[in-house]
Amino acid sequence: MDLIQGNTTIERILNGERELYAEIVRDHQDMVFRTCIGFTHNSEDAEDLTQEVFINAYQQLSRFKGDSKISTWLYRIAVNASLNHVRNSKKRSIFQRIESIFVKEKIDGQHALGQSGDSPEHLLISLQENEAIQHAIDSLPQNQRVAFTLSKYDELSQSEVAEIMSISDGAVEQLLQRAKVNLRKKLAPFYKK
Repeated sequence: MDLIQGNTTIERILNGERELYAEIVRDHQDMVFRTCIGFTHNSEDAEDLTQEVFINAYQQLSRFKGDSKISTWLYRIAVNASLNHVRNSKKRSIFQRIESIFVKEKIDGQHALGQSGDSPEHLLISLQENEAIQHAIDSLPQNQRVAFTLSKYDELSQSEVAEIMSISDGAVEQLLQRAKVNLRKKLAPFYKK
C-alpha cells in the first residue's frame, strides 16, 4: 500500500468506512506478528501484542499524518508495544521458556518434542543454544536490538529500518555492526564448550 493509497484508505475509514480497517489488518498482520515475536520469543505474547497493535493503531488513526507508509507506522507501534511488553514482563520460568521454544519450532514447521528423531540430548543442546541466542539478543542495547530484530527477523532493508527508527541508513549500519560484535562476544563462551 503506497502513501497515496494509504492516506486515501485512512481518510475513508475516518469518514465512516470502518470495514476498510480489516484490509489494513489483513495486509499487515503477519508483519506485525513477526516483529512482535522477534522481541518476545513467545507466540502467545506475540499474538496478544499483534491484537494490541491494531487496536492502538485504530484508536490513533486520526494522528496518522501520512508522512510514511502505513506499514512503517505500524512497525513503529509494534516495536514500541514489544519493547514495553519486554520491559514490563517478569522473567518467565525455565519451563515456560522451554515450552515457548517448542511451540515456536512447531509453528515454524521445525521439529517439536516427540515428533523428532533427535535424541533427548540433542534436543537439550538445541534448546540451550536457542535460549542463549535469545538471551544475547535481549541483552543488546535497545537501539541495537531494534535494528537487529527488524533486519534479521523481519528481513527489512537498512533504509526501511532507518525509516522506522527515524535515523539515517548509516546509523542503522553502525547499529547492526555493533549488534553483531556484541552478539559474537556474548555467544563466544557458549560455542567454545
